[in-house]
Amino acid sequence: MLDITVIAVAIMICLALILNLWRLFLGPHIVDRILALDTMYINSIALILLYGIYNRTGLYFEAALLIAMLGFVSSVAFGKYLLRGDIIE
Repeated sequence: MLDITVIAVAIMICLALILNLWRLFLGPHIVDRILALDTMYINSIALILLYGIYNRTGLYFEAALLIAMLGFVSSVAFGKYLLRGDIIE
């Protein structure tokens, strides 16, 4: 029963990733594109966690943690770039 649920949720998250790609490519403003990219990080983390649950291993949880840290740093860098025009000042 858990396997079927994990697969169903993974399909829904893949659909969310496709919709995020659509917003990333067709977003009217740069802020929309940055938010779509940030949401893609979150959805990819959820997909990796679901894959770890499906395989019943804890290795993928560490990979999800690394992606979460990279996503946070990139979101801060994008925000700083939008506010100041450069990242390192």
